[in-house]
Amino acid sequence: MSWRTLGRKTFSLVAAGLFLTGCSAIDQRASQREAQFEAENPPVGQILTLPDGRRVHAFVQGSGPDLVLIHGASGNLRDFTFDLTRRLTDRYRVIALDRPGMGYTDRTDAAYATVANNGAESPEEQVVMLQAAADLLDVENPIVLGHSYGGAVAMAWALARPEDTAALVIVSGATIPWEGGLSFSYKVPSSTLGSAMLVPAVTAFFPESKLEPIVDGVFKPQHAPEGYTKGLGSALSLRRDAMRANARQVNVLKDHLITMLPRYHSLTLPVEILHGAADTTVPAKVHAIPLSEILPNANLTQLDGIGHMPHQVAPEAVVDAIDRARSRAGLHKGL
Repeated sequence: MSWRTLGRKTFSLVAAGLFLTGCSAIDQRASQREAQFEAENPPVGQILTLPDGRRVHAFVQGSGPDLVLIHGASGNLRDFTFDLTRRLTDRYRVIALDRPGMGYTDRTDAAYATVANNGAESPEEQVVMLQAAADLLDVENPIVLGHSYGGAVAMAWALARPEDTAALVIVSGATIPWEGGLSFSYKVPSSTLGSAMLVPAVTAFFPESKLEPIVDGVFKPQHAPEGYTKGLGSALSLRRDAMRANARQVNVLKDHLITMLPRYHSLTLPVEILHGAADTTVPAKVHAIPLSEILPNANLTQLDGIGHMPHQVAPEAVVDAIDRARSRAGLHKGL
């Protein structure tokens, strides 16, 4: 072996050692920040343990007909407890759930949590887990509200249990396959390389101060309410597992919507569709309007000038939609 060859091998070993040391340091810092994020944003509800040991975070409050709330991408159930639930608990038993991989709910399958697995649970897989949690809470014939990505999960809920779902409320729901692909912000962290390299670096170093303008951008043309970013516990979305889950779930959503779409017409239950006319994140013309034309018992309400977050900037309209769904389903009023 020549000295030149030995030198190249030595350099390669040193470089590899430095790389691994750097990765280890990043992972250590990421772990420290995740512990901080969770200490600052603990569960606001109860942790349910399913028979197979998986955990689901649920917020339950109020009395009356059961109302299940399912949040969107990059979020958790605090999106509803920030304001909306207080408007409902006087006449509904509100059950807000963290979706699999988000907030404090486990993945549907541990295999999805690995760095190398680019797949993610479908809305239908998520529903199996969330309905198992609902069963532990003795939820019966609920109204199910889904916001954004949660709209797809709400549709899957009704498809799985059409005889035991009173009504749906789809708010800014991503429910119809769209043309084109997704931005790099979903594709890169979904990839094996991005999952292994980029995601830990974001967890380790992304400034929490940068979350507020990002969250505010989701509200366009409105702005996020004061305190919303902190109240949402937005830093929880910076955890490695949550970032991977979110990116990969969104990345595979279109394919799963394609398989769900042909069954939508079978849903005869009342469906209230509420969508901001100024929503550019999930445009009404792509999702809400076609969905209203497919479902046999749908009522579409478009909110002029409202963007992607009606439940935060126009909560009265969302409450009205829920009340209409209850009335159309023939459910008794809350106590």
